[in-house]
Amino acid sequence: MKKHLIYLVLISVMFTYACSSSQESDIETIEEDEEEIEIIDEPTEEETPIIETPKIVWKNWYLSVPINNGDGKATSIYYEAIENNTLTTAQSEYFYKNEDGSYTMFTKFTGFTTSGLSALGDKYCRTELREFWKGNQSTSDNWPMETGTHILETTLKVDFVEGNGRTIVAQIHGKETTGLEGAPATVKIRWNSGEIQVDYYTKPDAGEPWTSAFDDKINVGKVDNEIFTFKIKIENGKFYYALVCEAKGINTDYTLIYDYVGNGYGHENYFKTGNYYGWHDDYVKTAQVTLYEVKTEHLE
Repeated sequence: MKKHLIYLVLISVMFTYACSSSQESDIETIEEDEEEIEIIDEPTEEETPIIETPKIVWKNWYLSVPINNGDGKATSIYYEAIENNTLTTAQSEYFYKNEDGSYTMFTKFTGFTTSGLSALGDKYCRTELREFWKGNQSTSDNWPMETGTHILETTLKVDFVEGNGRTIVAQIHGKETTGLEGAPATVKIRWNSGEIQVDYYTKPDAGEPWTSAFDDKINVGKVDNEIFTFKIKIENGKFYYALVCEAKGINTDYTLIYDYVGNGYGHENYFKTGNYYGWHDDYVKTAQVTLYEVKTEHLE
């Protein structure tokens, strides 16, 4: 009887030990397995920030509005005032930013022009941007046609033009240049009752300056009051235009108009865009243009 009791005790101890050893072994195995599991953080690629190209680089322009600057001429507004939204109440009647980021360019004949006070029937008034080439804040620094490629792309919508229905929305303007007479409005892009018209000066008679006395005009597309983009390119001294108006199904690629350098043109130049209203018969009628985007490029 004592032997059986001893055997039972021994068996119980051995069974307990075996179970205990087995559990410890399992725990050790689990712990070893847990030690072997590593959580590896996959390196995440840093998102490249999207840098939006500004629709207008204001440092490349100054704005003219037809209100008295104090000496009888139109007022010039520089990029800091536009960027910081510090235009006066009077200035903001003619130029202001819309909720969609576009800019309204309103104008009428007031008599105050960039060259001085004008009587009815004389000069025209404007709300217009004048280019500062490469952001240089000087009207004496302008680009030549004989070298480089020079591009203007302006996106606009003519809201209304009262009176004769004409306003100039883009230009290449010549600058008084050493040895050459005058400051010609060499290329004018005119909205004429919904039709886009290219008005460009051609070679003058011998000894005569480049003026509108020697200009040609062509109609290039009817956009009415829809948004359109007009492009001007001077390349190898030649003038090309392009016109896009999605609403009207117009997508005209660059088309050669005139070889300026080949015809002896030597003026330095600058681009303009906006609302140069072709009306001076009264102080009542008005015109309005919306500017969505304007880009320039100068490649040497």
